[in-house]
Amino acid sequence: MVKIVTDTTSGLTLEQAAQLGIPFIPQIIVFGNENYRDDTEIDTKTLLTKLRASSSLPKTAAPPPALYNPIYQEAVEKGETVIVICPSAELSGTVRSATIAAQDFPGADIRVFDTRTIAGGLASMVLQANEWAKEGLDADTIMERLGQMSRRHHIYFLVDTLEYLYKGGRIGGAAALFGSILQVKPILTLRNGRAEPFESQRTKKRALARLMEIVAEKYPKSKPGYLSVMRGEAEEEAKALAEQFSTQLSIPNVPLYLMPPAILVHAGPGVLAVSFFAEEENA
Repeated sequence: MVKIVTDTTSGLTLEQAAQLGIPFIPQIIVFGNENYRDDTEIDTKTLLTKLRASSSLPKTAAPPPALYNPIYQEAVEKGETVIVICPSAELSGTVRSATIAAQDFPGADIRVFDTRTIAGGLASMVLQANEWAKEGLDADTIMERLGQMSRRHHIYFLVDTLEYLYKGGRIGGAAALFGSILQVKPILTLRNGRAEPFESQRTKKRALARLMEIVAEKYPKSKPGYLSVMRGEAEEEAKALAEQFSTQLSIPNVPLYLMPPAILVHAGPGVLAVSFFAEEENA
């Protein structure tokens, strides 16, 4: 039997993870000298309130390896293989923490998978892997399928300001846009695990329209695309976007994820994102 493990950067809620039987690890939010787990000690609404009241930006820390130990111990006692599905190692130290924790269980079959993404795409891989595990697929097959999904994945997102990505060090080539952010509305993507510019539009309205065009061009015709929409405070825009995708691409239900605190610290409150898996693997 294979046990799937993930963390809060997937955008899944604690309740969803519990219902699915998926062990769920928190990220750590750091406000000055105060540390908060983002599963039980701080939620998105509280994070945004504190963000506005704080004179300095908070930071994030990967979950300490010790949080994985009870999960690994239980799996070992049950004779289960563990697959830990993590956010991009370029964005988070979660891969490292999960790997370090596994060293305390020599001989156990514990595998750590770097999805190279975050949020909705990560959630889609977690949900699919959990289904495959319930169907009885072995760990090698699940890891191979996760690799195929990861190579097909696309994520595009809009932010109100690059300040959070810039100060948090989660920005790659998009840093070149920082000085001209007032003149453009960039559409960003993840490339090699880091935020990079895809293209820029003059207005947010045009950027949203272009986002629709990009997804329509790349969305698969013959494979599951697992499209999802993610947002910070942009609730109405996210709902409208999900409805448009549902109609345009004939998708009955488009999952809408509220970004967890650990992502909003770096992306900012106004982030709006779309995640899906294309027809072919990325070059």
